[in-house]
Amino acid sequence: MKRERKIYDPAFKTKAVQLSNERDNISELARELGIKVSLLYKWRKEYEEFGEGSFPGKGNLKLTPEQEKIVELEKKLKDAELERDILKKAIGIFSKSGR
Repeated sequence: MKRERKIYDPAFKTKAVQLSNERDNISELARELGIKVSLLYKWRKEYEEFGEGSFPGKGNLKLTPEQEKIVELEKKLKDAELERDILKKAIGIFSKSGR
């Protein structure tokens, strides 16, 4: 028998993290919310690391602004390299036909 995986929406996770920061007894809060204590600690750690960008859902990656910039620059570099390779081939074709 398979256990069905529970999915919590980002608003619930954010609220749970905020409540855990206000309270002293985190295990009691986890019981009240119906989640495991380890899960609440995981959400807290993620929220500390990524802030409002935490919990994007649907398999999206959580990226810091620096990581987003790196991904964008890598995409631009890949496009520029592709254009360069196309131009190299075109130069080769035109230089052969001129002979």
